[in-house]
Amino acid sequence: MAGGPAMRSFLNDSSVTDHRLARSTLRRILGFARPYRGLLTAFVGLLVLSAAAGAVTPLLFRRLIDDGIANGDRGLVLALAGAAAGLALLGAGLAVGERWLSARVGEGLILDLRTAVFDHVQRMPLAFFARARTGALVQRLGGDVLGAQQAFTSTLQTVVSNGLTITFTLAAMLAMSWRLTAVALLLLPAFVLPARWFGRRLATLARTGYELNADASQLMNERFNVAGAHLVKIFGDPELESARYADQVRRLRDLGVRTALLGTWFRVGLTTLASVAIALVYGLGGLQAISGELTVGTVVALTAYLGRLYGPLSSMSNVQVDVMTALVSFERVLEVLDLEPTVAEKPGAADLRAAVAARGASVELDRVTFRYPRADEVSLASLEAVAALRADPATDTLHDVSLVVPAGSMVALVGPSGAGKTTVSQLVARMYDPTAGAVRIAGADLRDVTAASLRGTVGVVSQEAHLFHDTVAANLRLARPDATDDDLEQALRQARVWDLVSRLPEGVQTVVGDRGYRLSGGERQRLAIARLLLKAPDVVVLDEATAHLDSESEAAVQAALDQALAGRTSLVIAHRLSTVRAADAIVVLDSGRVVEQGVHAELLAAGGLYADLYATQFADAAVPPAR
Repeated sequence: MAGGPAMRSFLNDSSVTDHRLARSTLRRILGFARPYRGLLTAFVGLLVLSAAAGAVTPLLFRRLIDDGIANGDRGLVLALAGAAAGLALLGAGLAVGERWLSARVGEGLILDLRTAVFDHVQRMPLAFFARARTGALVQRLGGDVLGAQQAFTSTLQTVVSNGLTITFTLAAMLAMSWRLTAVALLLLPAFVLPARWFGRRLATLARTGYELNADASQLMNERFNVAGAHLVKIFGDPELESARYADQVRRLRDLGVRTALLGTWFRVGLTTLASVAIALVYGLGGLQAISGELTVGTVVALTAYLGRLYGPLSSMSNVQVDVMTALVSFERVLEVLDLEPTVAEKPGAADLRAAVAARGASVELDRVTFRYPRADEVSLASLEAVAALRADPATDTLHDVSLVVPAGSMVALVGPSGAGKTTVSQLVARMYDPTAGAVRIAGADLRDVTAASLRGTVGVVSQEAHLFHDTVAANLRLARPDATDDDLEQALRQARVWDLVSRLPEGVQTVVGDRGYRLSGGERQRLAIARLLLKAPDVVVLDEATAHLDSESEAAVQAALDQALAGRTSLVIAHRLSTVRAADAIVVLDSGRVVEQGVHAELLAAGGLYADLYATQFADAAVPPAR
């Protein structure tokens, strides 16, 4: 059952189900409201006017009955009825104004929160994305942000409006009959006390619902993208996949039923109590009216006020649920924003392009040791559907690695699988920072340069060329947004793929499909090279860019690569024999260590690991195929 054991362990963990909000959360929430304090002040002002207008209406009815109807004063009756109608119109206008201000604040907060989370997540290191569930991240930007903004819209409105209504109503009721008011208030604990229990239960169910929704979204994200669909069609069982999804949404259904039933019991109980209270006031007040202690109008006004009292009291009892839900949502958003990137731009970082212009784009790894970060260093338990992240010590992937790629030269990295070749390429692109030692370009430590200048200096082509579900032009302009159509054509021609693109139905405006799957592997790879050429980086990193291509596609891609590497500093994880032979130097890695360095002939003559790799991996490529 997909995600079953992990989710069960998450829900059964007491640190989650018994979670309490940190005291600092409220201060940070108020910080998000600071830009909207003017609108919020006006919003609260309208709520005050609305509550005051509503509190006056029963008083008008009281006077209409006692002074107008009882005395046969038609003019007074019409005047008071007109005043009540005017108050109703005023209330309608105030409601529209409240909704407009609420929407301005709420939609603004959604914009602020979503852009803040999106911007922060983009700055997270690659290790974060390797661990986090996509569905959980999408849930933070969707449901959690919407839940958080309710703290300043519907929840704020409920608290302020109902609080004012209760205050005005109690003041009016006490002025008319403190005895009946006291009787009505005897039932108040029956409204308030259950709210605490129901609030905690519903907040827990809300948190569980977020996680179950994230699980279901993750399952859909993985199965509905083209690579996932292809994998399922080859190896999977559609009935089993449907059963897995049905299990996820079945748990959501059960949770929804529990939540609805719990809320219904709560509302029904409060409504019943309110009805009993109204009947009680009518009975006791009617007896007092018969004895002359109260007027009929007063009894009618008191019962009208009870409707205005118990309705808000019911909502205020429910508001704890709303507040807890909003705060839980806010906390889930804040925990993403609080996760510090392990790879970040330092204050006052330098522009790498200036160093490259002055000294050339040399690449150096100086005694680099590296281990991949632990889960607790880069991720969140709630994004991985586990109760707690493991903090087991990680082993080093690279050990004291030193190598130099002079400006304008090509160095090939070779070694067995798992030797650390891809890790080196990721360090040069600063996907990670070394645990010890330094990675430098043009003599500048990559930790001391701006991210933008590093992106402009280093270009990467990996084994799997990823394309977004967009047009050819949009995928290319990812590297250079200001590129003209002529620039695109030139890059495509240099990448040996213009003939293909020009034959597409809409040329460069043709949509390539999810991950570019409407194109072949070789075509996607050449588009990736065109994107790199459009970027025109000083340093090129190739991570076995032709490893999975057929012979024809490999030849086309290699021709494009030759164009891309011309005159640039390049670090190549070698796959083809011709690439190794053409390299100015070869670095041999084994178990995260540099074991040999030299040129092709020297390393063959040395008879070490390179010679063994050559014999097993490269020798067959050098032998012409039998005819």
